[in-house]
Amino acid sequence: MILIVDDDIAIRHSLGLMLKRARYEVEAVASPGEALDMVRQTVPELILMDMNFSLATSGDDGIELLQKVKIFCPDTPVILITAWGSIELAVRGMRAGAFDFVTKPWNNVALMQRIETALQLSRKSADSENVQSERGAFDRSFIIGRSKALSDILSTVERIARTNAPVLITGESGTGKELIAEALHRNSLRAQNNFVKVNLGGISHTLFESEMFGHKKGAFTDASSDRTGRFELADKGTIFLDELGELDVACQVKLLRVLQEHTFEVLGDSRPRRVDIRVVCATNADLTKMVAERTFREDLYYRVSLITLHLPALRERREDIPLLARHFAALAAKENSLPKVEISGEAMELLARLPYPGNIRELKNLVERAMLMSGNSILTSQDISRANNIMPQQTVLQQSAALTLDEGERMRIVEALQKYGGNMTQVAAALGISRQALYRRLEKYGLKE
Repeated sequence: MILIVDDDIAIRHSLGLMLKRARYEVEAVASPGEALDMVRQTVPELILMDMNFSLATSGDDGIELLQKVKIFCPDTPVILITAWGSIELAVRGMRAGAFDFVTKPWNNVALMQRIETALQLSRKSADSENVQSERGAFDRSFIIGRSKALSDILSTVERIARTNAPVLITGESGTGKELIAEALHRNSLRAQNNFVKVNLGGISHTLFESEMFGHKKGAFTDASSDRTGRFELADKGTIFLDELGELDVACQVKLLRVLQEHTFEVLGDSRPRRVDIRVVCATNADLTKMVAERTFREDLYYRVSLITLHLPALRERREDIPLLARHFAALAAKENSLPKVEISGEAMELLARLPYPGNIRELKNLVERAMLMSGNSILTSQDISRANNIMPQQTVLQQSAALTLDEGERMRIVEALQKYGGNMTQVAAALGISRQALYRRLEKYGLKE
């Protein structure tokens, strides 16, 4: 049963009709008192709740009702209904335990998607087991490792893959955020449709709308032909928005509107277009800190982070290093037409001790570089040391197995600047980021001349 709580009879009627057409059992009440009487007697599968029940528009009565409902129904998802003018109130509700929020006037298709997502994620364990048996084996292709830290992440991916829930993947550079996003797509109901990757750090704010929404010929000076935007390419599939923390505030507003309404307008065409997508975002930035500093919109943060997956650094899953090293050695041999190479015990011990501020990407590069430099059939610790430029007396930094994100990232940038003589194109390529993102990091760490 889905419970509707709203003092506006028109809202109750409209929502009730939509849900009944979708074959849901519905109950509707007009006041907080009636809502509490209802949840004392039964546990709804989901609650749609307004935020204001009096002449005052502070929303305090809605927050109070949400907190009381959560006492009786702690596991029932609550979707808040609010107006554009009270987004801040909706964010307060999310902090108080709400599952999601929708704005008035809502779009029925987008609202139904959120309702279905909420219901899917709150299924009982018995239902989850039935779903597991129906979908067969979980596809974890290209993800190497058996550590508990990684297994916990994959277990969550397996549970949420078949829903439409937006997912935010966080973690240091090189931890495999894109691979997790691909695993979400491969194991989803959208697997047969497009997986569209977008590096937001590489898109300037002036080109954001053209890249994301597309444009018609003649829409602006250089628009010599029609262009299909990334959102349209991802229709019925998954869009992966990498480096979300690099998006400026003006573009954040435009992105939020698409995620709210599931519609966008192509530049040069005023006709709104609907899109059916699953959104997966990734960042190595601390978005909660950026929200506090008002450089990232709080409402956008809650919209993209319904499910958050934090990927551990490689130094936090050292038991996976031997598996990864052997995998990368085999891969490098195949790609470079080299004979198979073994890694000696001493070399593996050395690999397992290194700090890896660049994480998995750094390990891959180190193994491949050692193979190319040595030409031996067995990699020794000397080969690894030579490839990593390790001096006999290790530095304090190399002895430390726990660098912070900022320390590790700054060190990698300094090393890349030295290695490539300050060539920004080569440095950005080596770090796996755009030139714009590199310039922002240089300014952040005081490295800009």
